[in-house]
Amino acid sequence: MSGEFDLTGRCALVTGAGSATGIGFATARLLTEMGASVLITSTTSRIYDRVEELRGQGVEVRGLVGDLTDPTTASLLVAEATEHWGRLDVVVHNAGMTSLTSSESERGTIDEMSFAQWQASISRNLDTAFHVAKSCLPVMSAARWGRLVMVSSVSGPVMAMRGEPAYAAAKSAMVGLARALAIDCASHGVTVNAVAPGWIETGSQTPHEYSQGLSTPMGRSARPQEVAASIGWLVSPSASYVTGQCLVVDGGNSIAEERA
Repeated sequence: MSGEFDLTGRCALVTGAGSATGIGFATARLLTEMGASVLITSTTSRIYDRVEELRGQGVEVRGLVGDLTDPTTASLLVAEATEHWGRLDVVVHNAGMTSLTSSESERGTIDEMSFAQWQASISRNLDTAFHVAKSCLPVMSAARWGRLVMVSSVSGPVMAMRGEPAYAAAKSAMVGLARALAIDCASHGVTVNAVAPGWIETGSQTPHEYSQGLSTPMGRSARPQEVAASIGWLVSPSASYVTGQCLVVDGGNSIAEERA
């Protein structure tokens, strides 16, 4: 692999990588192909199935179960990486969306949503980003090299959907957080960016979401690997002068004035 995309000898942490068809797992797979050792995490034990799928790339892959809404979890993940590999170079924060361990919906218009539902969504989609950044950035800054990418969404920073005020607010704030951190960390050789995916063809995509993907200029939803490729570039040595940016990966959907 070209040196500009070579992560050999680097160590990466990818959160939210439990789904076999999700962005997190696709990203973890790509990072192993780029040569990085990878620690992956999710809220359920299915993460160990993903570890087994990734082994065989010639690099070490480890997995841990943890709930990142708990502030101590991010610290434990960073400690696991640094104690095992002695470093942490790349962090991709993909955890968020909704919880697999909770049955309570976090959707609804603002008059339908309770404050507890609002707090749950903000905690899952924004607080987790804060916890991860707070834990990993001191390690990267001390090493004078690092890449942090936050997986946001077009919902919030670019567009909005009905009945999603908490999710949109959290994902918008995540981009603001990335930009603020980028300024604080730039002099330490650390870049902080976000990606904003649109409709994504995953195993959890609903029929409605699938039909919406057909209305994009590309005429389809994105594959998780296409979002992972954008993340792979942002964490590579070749993106060393790109920081504080939000890369939209939506097949042109947010710029189209007409729909099919």
